[in-house]
Parts: sequence; C-alpha cells; structure tokens
Amino acid sequence: MTHKRPLIGILTEGRTDVEAVENYYDDYYSTPALYVDAVRRAGGTAMLLPSGEPHHGDWLRVLDGIIFTGGTDMDPKYYKGNPEHPNQLKASTERDETELALLKALQTRKDIPVLFICRGMQVLNVALGGDLLQHIPDLHPGDIHRNADGGWTRQPVAVDPDSKLADVMDCTEVDTFSGHHQAISRVAPALRAVAHAPDGIVEALEDPNHPFFLAVQWHPELSAETDKSQQNLFDALIRAATKS
Repeated sequence: MTHKRPLIGILTEGRTDVEAVENYYDDYYSTPALYVDAVRRAGGTAMLLPSGEPHHGDWLRVLDGIIFTGGTDMDPKYYKGNPEHPNQLKASTERDETELALLKALQTRKDIPVLFICRGMQVLNVALGGDLLQHIPDLHPGDIHRNADGGWTRQPVAVDPDSKLADVMDCTEVDTFSGHHQAISRVAPALRAVAHAPDGIVEALEDPNHPFFLAVQWHPELSAETDKSQQNLFDALIRAATKS
C-alpha cells in the first residue's frame, strides 16, 4: 500500500501585497519558494492557500497541516495599536481576515498541526487575545532584529530546555535569520513564551493545549537547507501531519 505524502497548506501574501514584476497581470497570490522547498525536503506536498478565500473551511477537509508565513504588519485595530504610527506598514485586509478566521476554525481542530512563522506568530498571539509591540526600536533603540537597511540579520535565540520547541529542534541555542520590526508584547493567556532574544523579545510561542501549535518569530525557511535545527521544524510538522 502506498501512503500519501502529507498535504501542507502554505498561506500566501494578499493579492496586492507584492509588487508585480511583469506586464500582463497586476495582482498575485504568492509566497517565497523557500517555504515550499522546506516542506518538500521534509517529505510533504505543498499547496498554496490564497488569501481572501471565502470558503477556507474547505481547506480543512483536505489539508494535513498548515504554515502561516511571514509578511506585512497586521492592522493595528486588532490589538488596539496606533493606526497612525509612522512605522506601521500597510496592512493586508484580506490576509488579516482570512488568517484570523482560519485560526478560529483551527482552534477546534486538534488533528491539524500548524507552524506559525514571523507574522504568523503575531497573528496567532493577537487571535488568542495577546497584543504586539508596534515598533521594536520604540523600546530597544539598538534594534538587533533587522540590519541597518531594515533587511535580514542573524541573531542568537535562547530556547527553554523544557519546551516542545527545544525537543523539535534538538537544541536550546539557535542562530536565526530575522527581519521583523514588530514583536510580541503581552502574550496571549493560552500561549507560553518559550524562546527569547538577548534583548528580551519573545522569539517563540507554544500552545500547551494543542498537539502542534508551534510559532517562531524568526524565518527558519531561510537557513533550513543547511541548518538541521531549522529543517527540524518542518520535519516535525510533517511527522505530526502524518500521525493526525
């Protein structure tokens, strides 16, 4: 008997979140290929999930696991942030609405493991009643989470030894790629902070009451091909999806 490969849904950017680079179409539903690569290396089959889907419940009938990806800032209205903050990036209404509605449905689906990455972790925290630090340099002027141009940088993260995350990555110290200007402020009551950056910023969350709601603030897909601890996150998602 041939066992099917786990089908992993990867949420996309909103239709206008990424600037078009060719002349024939203006809008795109897209996601960085590195997410797909990491899923394939782990033994899963990737399926892109376009934002704005009104019947997202149909996804849950066929998917074995889901990845909430990085992207633009959430609309601050969802956590009582400042809509006029000068560093607030343009929100994606269809993406916010789709991901928050999908998360509500996933809370009752213990059989679908979910990996939340960067923006994904922030969406999870807000959806479950937490809030965000709207701009890290407001609290930490020496921002270690982005480079001088606002792009990728590498930073160390310390992981709680008694966490699921430490078990999954098989380590408690990781060198991560990050590029975020927002972060977790108040952790949602249902979640547990299980990793921190040197400046105290929360770098990972877990839901102790869900078999696999695992969230990281950094971007494991960027180094997963060469860093086993980061590929382990995707491998664990596939294992959980296979068991569900």
